[in-house]
Amino acid sequence: MNLSIRKILILSSFLLASELVISASSSSEHTSGIKPISINISDKKSLQRGARNFFNYCSGCHSLKYMRYGEIAEHLNISEEQLLNNLTFSDQTPQDIVTTNMSKADGDRWFGKAPPDLTLVTRRKNPDYVYQFLKSFYQDDKSPTGVNNKIKDATSMPHVLWLVEEEMSTKNYDQFLLDIVTFLEYAGDPSQENRKSLGLWVLSFLFLFLIFSYALYKDIWREVK
Repeated sequence: MNLSIRKILILSSFLLASELVISASSSSEHTSGIKPISINISDKKSLQRGARNFFNYCSGCHSLKYMRYGEIAEHLNISEEQLLNNLTFSDQTPQDIVTTNMSKADGDRWFGKAPPDLTLVTRRKNPDYVYQFLKSFYQDDKSPTGVNNKIKDATSMPHVLWLVEEEMSTKNYDQFLLDIVTFLEYAGDPSQENRKSLGLWVLSFLFLFLIFSYALYKDIWREVK
């Protein structure tokens, strides 16, 4: 086989393998005993609900310091008016980074350790872990916060969603949590949908180029022979 065609085949195989690894990376580190969940970050409605849930229940303590409000609004098809009215609660502008008003000193004093930034939480822990952590709070009178967590024992995080869990059906609460985790998965890699789409176009182009190159190769060598 012609050397250039062999190189194209090797490159195509490498790119395909890379794309498969990227696609699987978010679900390859399942913690023992934690059931995998199904996340679809192309679901804009779920992302919008997840953004609403995060900013209403999580952003008081947790930041997304690698994201800007305007970037989130653009990607999730949220108007600037909706952004300012529903996702910002002080004087933030669309150009601002998503920060929290809680200082590190206050976080350390109130919780023993300041609440972490959550931009990359699903990259570090994987979405299954984050979902099960949010779902696994239980009452514990020995804990300073009155609750503990089956996934992370002695967690300093209070069960901030207890009222939501109490008022919702199990099915609706599970979807509520899934929307939050879907949003956090998006926040950890906002370009992943575009990257996957571009990757498919690149692989398709290389495949067509390979076909035409091989046809040209056969035609040239037929004349030589």
